[in-house]
Amino acid sequence: MESERKQTAVLLAAIAAAVSIIVAGAYLAHVDIRSSSGSGEAIAHAYAKETDSSLTSGAAAAVGSDSVDLSDLQLALVKVEPVGDHVFPIEKSAVGSIDFNQEMSVQVFTPYQGRIVGLFAKVGDEVKKGQTLFTIDSPDLLQAESTLIAAAGVLEFTTRNLARLRSLYATRAVSQKDVEQAVSEQQTAEGNVRAGRDAVRLFGKSDAEIDSIIAKRMADPILVVPSPISGRVTARNAAPGLYVQPGNAPAPFSVADVSTMWMLANVPEADSPAFRVGQPVKVNVLAFPDRDFDGKISTISSTVDPSTHRVWVRSEVADPQHELRAGMFATFVIRTGEPVRATAVPLDGVVREGDSTMTVWVTADRRRFTRRTVKVGMQRDGYRQILEGLQPGELIATEGALFLSNALANASR
Repeated sequence: MESERKQTAVLLAAIAAAVSIIVAGAYLAHVDIRSSSGSGEAIAHAYAKETDSSLTSGAAAAVGSDSVDLSDLQLALVKVEPVGDHVFPIEKSAVGSIDFNQEMSVQVFTPYQGRIVGLFAKVGDEVKKGQTLFTIDSPDLLQAESTLIAAAGVLEFTTRNLARLRSLYATRAVSQKDVEQAVSEQQTAEGNVRAGRDAVRLFGKSDAEIDSIIAKRMADPILVVPSPISGRVTARNAAPGLYVQPGNAPAPFSVADVSTMWMLANVPEADSPAFRVGQPVKVNVLAFPDRDFDGKISTISSTVDPSTHRVWVRSEVADPQHELRAGMFATFVIRTGEPVRATAVPLDGVVREGDSTMTVWVTADRRRFTRRTVKVGMQRDGYRQILEGLQPGELIATEGALFLSNALANASR
C-alpha cells in the first residue's frame, strides 16, 4: 500500500509540472503576439504620419517667402486653369414677406341685415365672380317683396276697373270724369309696381324671379350674397344662424385674386435711390428654393422709417399656379445697372489668409506656385471678381489653393 501511494504522488507531481509548462508557453506566446501587433500598429501609424506630413511639408520645398515647389504626389491635389472673365449683374437684394394683393382682395359683407341660413364655400375654395357664398333671411327683402306684391294687386284691380269704366262709358253709363279718374289710378299703380320691382331688384333678384313672386303672390326673403370677384376664399367668419349687418367686422367672407401677390420689403435707406417703380424683380421663397417668381416694383414709400432708416418697397409678383402663400418669407433681387464683364476666378481659387488679405496661387510651369495678393470685388455663380493683381490668361490654382497656403506655412517652419 505504501508503495502504491508513492507511485500516485509521483504521477500527480509529473502532471502538475506538465500543466505549468503548457501555461507558461501560452503566456509567452500571447505576450509575443501583442508585442508584434503593437509594433505593427506603431509602424503603420508612423508611416501614415510620414505620408501625411509629406503632402504638406516634406516634399514641398520652400523656394522663397511666397513660393513652393510641389512633388508629383502633391500636384494631383491641385487643379490649374487660366484666368478668365465672368459676367456679373449689378443687383440689389432685400428680404420681406408675401402678402395678398390688397387691390385684388375683397371683404364680402351682406348689403342688408339678416340671419345666415346657408353657406356655400369654405377657406381655400376657388370661386367665380357671381358665385353664391352665403344666403341670409332678410327682413328688408321681405318688406320690399311684400310692397311689390301689394302694388301688383292694386295694379291688377285698377286695370280691371279702368276696363269696366270704359265699357260703361261707351253706353253713357258713366261720365268722362270717372274714366279719367280710373286712368290716373291705373297709371299710379303701374308706377308703384315699377318702383317695387326696382326695389326688389336691388337685392339681386332677377326679372324672372320677380315675375314669379308677383304671379305666386308669395314673398321669398332669402337674399343671395355672391362673390364680387373670381379668386380664392381666404377667410370665412360666417356660421348658420349668425345675424349679420352691413359693414360689421369681421366680414363673413374674404376673397382674393391670387394670380398676383405682393412682396413687401424694407430696403436700406442708402440703397433706395437704386429702386424705381416698374423695375423687374426676381422673388425667391424658401418653399421653392430653386425657382424665381417674376414681378415688378409697384410702389415705393415716400418716407423713411426713422427708427430703422429703411424704405418700404412693394412689388407685384405673378403667381399663375397659385403657389405662393401670404406670410411666406421672401427675398427679391433687382437689377440696378447693366451687367459687367470682369476678370474672375472660381471661389476655390481665392484664399483668405490669417491677416484677412485675399490671395491666389500663380504658376508658370504648373509645378512652382507663387502666392499673390489680389483685390476682390463681386461674387456671383461661384466666381469672384478680381479688381487688381491678376491678368487674363495667367495660370492659377483653381482647386487646392488652400492646400498650397498650408504647404507653404509648413515648409517655412
